Amino acid sequence: MPHPNHLTLSRIAALPPFAVLLYLPHDWTYPASAALFALAAATDWLDGHLARRRNQQTPFGTFLDPVADKLLVTTALVLLIAKYPSPALTLAGLLIIGRELTVTALREWMAQLGRHSTVAVSPLGKAKTATQLIAIILLCLCQPGTSWASLPLGTWGFNTGQALLYLATLLSLHSLAQYLKAALKSKPS
Repeated sequence: MPHPNHLTLSRIAALPPFAVLLYLPHDWTYPASAALFALAAATDWLDGHLARRRNQQTPFGTFLDPVADKLLVTTALVLLIAKYPSPALTLAGLLIIGRELTVTALREWMAQLGRHSTVAVSPLGKAKTATQLIAIILLCLCQPGTSWASLPLGTWGFNTGQALLYLATLLSLHSLAQYLKAALKSKPS
């Protein structure tokens, strides 16, 4: 079994082939890009599980894991926004990316103040992450204009992916508000 940090690094290494697969003009590349994204997303859970189970948590892994997560989601959203220039999809993607950057900066700020637990991952944040990952997988798999899209799963999958991305956007904004509220409450007077 690989070291948890290797799994985290594999998430980053998957980004270039994912981007190529998403943009190649062949029907087989869409399920391949969705599968690669799903596999990379699964390493997020697996690396943390293995690190805790084997007692292999490291400062480098603690730093790298959220960076890899943000790179994976941000890359996928930017590519999907470029591929489908819809105002609603663009706004949802930009709001999610903005939230991710803001929470990362907030966590850094709280860590400098010695209050890192103030912005620890919440159940709402985990629900947001799961929703956006499923949305991205469906949007990669069920792309309009392909033979997949002509199947019932294709149309349903793409529409469901969009709806889940909009739900993830709402969850993102709500969790951001919770994180900001917690951080402001913990700030010394």
